Amino acid sequence: TLSTGFDVSTASFSQSFSVSSQESSPTGIAFNTNGTKMFITGSNGDEVNEYSLSTGFNVSTASFTTNFSVSAQDTSPQDIAFSTDGTLMFIVGSTGGDVNEYILSTGFDVSTASFVDSFSVSAQEANPKSIAFNTTGTKMFIVGNLGDAVNEYTLSTGYDVSTATYS
Repeated sequence: TLSTGFDVSTASFSQSFSVSSQESSPTGIAFNTNGTKMFITGSNGDEVNEYSLSTGFNVSTASFTTNFSVSAQDTSPQDIAFSTDGTLMFIVGSTGGDVNEYILSTGFDVSTASFVDSFSVSAQEANPKSIAFNTTGTKMFIVGNLGDAVNEYTLSTGYDVSTATYS
């Protein structure tokens, strides 16, 4: 819990939830907009694990629901991001050096996901570990183990990695 919003110096431990039954080395986390779904990636699995939270953003109320394999694109997914409406999902991993884009026919439901496209970031970061977007999806940010930089990309069409260029 943060007593002052977005100020980590005011943080105090609140609760935890073990995901070890699905992923023994979690590295990435994302939530849907109201916090009733949580998504975990990790370096020991090759899937996205989805959890349902009966109380939004309260991980003590989480329960595992399903997973989605990304092994055809990356066997060690490190982080996950979604478009605002949850109909697009993005995975970076340590074996591909790229961003993998998936379409979800139902927003924030990984059981409806299918692979769309990938975008290589290996010229700037061969071992990407984390991904983030601005709210419109026209800016993408990548960090990793090999570089010491935040890499920025511009997407001419929001959340469409096929339109990304390094900034």
